[in-house]
Amino acid sequence: MGGDILEVDGLVKKFDQLVAVDGVSFQIAQGETYGLLGPNGAGKTTTISMIAGLLAADAGTTRVEGKEMTTTTVATKALIGLVPQELAIYPDLTGRENLAFFGKLYGLRGNDLDDRVDEVLGVIGLTDRAKDRAKEYSGGMQRRLNIGIGLLHQPHLLILDEPTVGVDPQSRNQILESIERLAGEGLAVLYTTHYMEEAERLCDRVGIIDEGSIQAEGTRRELVALVGKMDRIWLTASGPLDASVRAIAALDAVQTATESSRGIDIVAADGGAALPSILAAAATGDAHVTGVEIVEPDLESVFLHLTGKALRD
Repeated sequence: MGGDILEVDGLVKKFDQLVAVDGVSFQIAQGETYGLLGPNGAGKTTTISMIAGLLAADAGTTRVEGKEMTTTTVATKALIGLVPQELAIYPDLTGRENLAFFGKLYGLRGNDLDDRVDEVLGVIGLTDRAKDRAKEYSGGMQRRLNIGIGLLHQPHLLILDEPTVGVDPQSRNQILESIERLAGEGLAVLYTTHYMEEAERLCDRVGIIDEGSIQAEGTRRELVALVGKMDRIWLTASGPLDASVRAIAALDAVQTATESSRGIDIVAADGGAALPSILAAAATGDAHVTGVEIVEPDLESVFLHLTGKALRD
């Protein structure tokens, strides 16, 4: 990897009394994929809107290749390819026409434009559907076209905001494969997601963000080390869970116990050994436990450990 492409230092954004982003700082090197991992509402989109110069920060700075980013710095914005969560395509134009239109906005003309459109169609896997209208594409194909638009001007930093939301598994895998290939070719990537498995697959480093703040940052190995030798236990349970959660949380071996959509999520030392006492504690309340799963620590376990809540809560 080369030097830092992106430097973010102390970004702050407030909306009236709500602090949406609170002192966010990180760097991304050439060829590195950096993930902002957090639930909806954690501040991910607001953060990247400031980084891309779409939203003015109340405090802090963003530099791309050493050049400061503001809402008016056109030259710095040209170094970034932004792929928003909401689709930014024209449904009545074909895939090729969409790319050609946006390519002209980027200043491409003639053979250079044609060659670049062909190249991008190959990267996003839409060469054979280039003459079809975008409204005839599946959701995943439209997402890939959205990414292609962000790649047209050969940016040095690609920013993707939840690019796989609502797509089918096959398209999702194609999107992830494309991002892996681009990073391997030296592109710096900032990737926001609330899918733990995407962050684990794609990202060289991850910043765990919640309530507008980076709670921890590092490689997967470094972040999982924060949990120590803790295991995660999922109890599939129904009925009133409050009393059972409190009883489980009071056990010495248990780090955290929280109610989730599936039942009760637990982080505990030596999950296998602790399981009998956990089930006994669950039985003291009104929870009806129908299933148990013990998993080794992952990024979702780290998030639960740091914030006391499940990643998708």
